[in-house]
Amino acid sequence: MDYIVADRFTILEDQHCFFAEKVVYLPDTYQPNDSKRRISGKTPTRAAAGLPETGFVFCAFNNSYKIAPRVFDIWMRLLHQVEGSVLWLLEGNATAVRNLRRHAETRGIAPERLVFASRLRPEDHLARHRLADLFVDNLPYNAHTTASDALWAGLPVVTCLGASFAGRVAGSLLDAVGLPELITDNLDGYEQLALTLARDENLLAALKAKLARNRNIFPLFDTDRFRQHIESAYETMWERCQRGEPPASFIVPQARNPS
Repeated sequence: MDYIVADRFTILEDQHCFFAEKVVYLPDTYQPNDSKRRISGKTPTRAAAGLPETGFVFCAFNNSYKIAPRVFDIWMRLLHQVEGSVLWLLEGNATAVRNLRRHAETRGIAPERLVFASRLRPEDHLARHRLADLFVDNLPYNAHTTASDALWAGLPVVTCLGASFAGRVAGSLLDAVGLPELITDNLDGYEQLALTLARDENLLAALKAKLARNRNIFPLFDTDRFRQHIESAYETMWERCQRGEPPASFIVPQARNPS
């Protein structure tokens, strides 16, 4: 491959040496999003989703293979400290469910406090995010589409910046939707921020309101803005090729009239 499309969060300038490709920086985020994705108007009840009627819901809808012990330990400490809370995970397979509940139990958490969500149609899956209170991200492999799903559905995401592209994606998305205050640079800070939000109802409500305002005016979900920038990147790549020049890293300028 000649190029890799990135942004200032996902690939730092001093990391170019780790890529065979030349790095193309888009102005906002590398990730395209569809601003017309449908969210079902019908929100399931907590009972229908398998959730308790009351209590704080930490959500982590990544595939279970992304869950690392260090982050799982943090989630279990959060459940210890937030009375009545549950961790809502995506159901993968019976072995993963069994193993995760067993590991929760060895950490002093009742296995039923891990609730598993079955697979649904995309619009219904997006709608059930309304039942969660906070999305807690993974490391070293962040949520990617899973994070943008949560943000599109109005659910704040707490992340920790990792050292690689895969571990910095959620930071890119949060910056592009105007919520940099939800990005931490170490796991201690990540844990403390999640705990603070779980305990401060007003602060969390303010963040949800900010996300609702930003969703339609910040770059993350502005599909046409992304289209302008990626087309500009392709044009520059093609022009270099037409001139007989080798691929080279470059920065895509901000569109003059972004939508």
